[in-house]
Amino acid sequence: MIARIGTDVSTAADLLRSGHAVAIPTETVYGLAANAFDPEAVLQVFSIKARPSFDPLIVHLGRKEQLHRVVKHLPEGAERLMDAFWPGPLTLVLPKRLEIPDIVTSGLDTVAVRMPAHPTTQELLEQLDFPLAAPSANPFGYVSPTTAQHVADQLGGKIPYILDGGPCHVGVESTIIGLEGGRWTLYRPGGVGVESIEAVVGALSPMHRRILPVAPGQIESHYAPRIPVVVGEVEQLLPLYAAERVGVLALCKDHGAWRTEVLSVSGDLPEAARGLFGALRRLEASGAEVILAERFPDEGLGRAINDRLRRASAKGPYRD
Repeated sequence: MIARIGTDVSTAADLLRSGHAVAIPTETVYGLAANAFDPEAVLQVFSIKARPSFDPLIVHLGRKEQLHRVVKHLPEGAERLMDAFWPGPLTLVLPKRLEIPDIVTSGLDTVAVRMPAHPTTQELLEQLDFPLAAPSANPFGYVSPTTAQHVADQLGGKIPYILDGGPCHVGVESTIIGLEGGRWTLYRPGGVGVESIEAVVGALSPMHRRILPVAPGQIESHYAPRIPVVVGEVEQLLPLYAAERVGVLALCKDHGAWRTEVLSVSGDLPEAARGLFGALRRLEASGAEVILAERFPDEGLGRAINDRLRRASAKGPYRD
């Protein structure tokens, strides 16, 4: 099986109704989607990605009115958050209804839900009478895809169809928050800045470390190229790797390394986030032996970029 890449929403909808997994575009990254109410279809997603069964999935809705099929009740502040950020890159972890299979939530009594802002996927969800469970459309632990071709390069032999919606305009995954002890808690920084969320519901609590994740995207080693990544002060790190072919990931400065990917000449963090995963893929394919990455300003989307780089560097002998 070789995946077709196309723009036919009806083809994607028919395959999803038939129990297949299909790659779909969102404003954050491309997702590998299946009927969230069909355990066998969702099992395909885990199998195709080689994703651990203890790592829950995000359920994608087409309209807020569909929440009653997925969520038991809305806690204080949830309506305000949805009004402020949906459709968009904010995922809420909420009490789930029994109709959501345990495989979607890894047996938890909560479910992660969001409403994607991408017009192609909104059109797709309008054609379906079920929500979609969809993690990123890449093998587990690899760099997330932000174009249809990225999906084809890594999963093209395992799925029937890739719905092409063009490049993702956010470029990093959604922010995930949930309630703990009556307070909204940050589980993963992402496409909505923490500052914006706190303007709606007040200060977010930091997440407590756990052995098993309580929301998607909490595995420590994740979003990683197949070569080592080191995060820190690039000018100080470069002499330590003088004998190697060094790729550098930078916000706006060319450090004169063997290969440099500058994410935004103007230092614009949204532009940098859009280009992050594509730049990591190019550095991985360039022949570089190690990637040195700057720490980005820890605000807005910079916080999400730093989170992804930390996870990318969290394996192997190279770690800051």
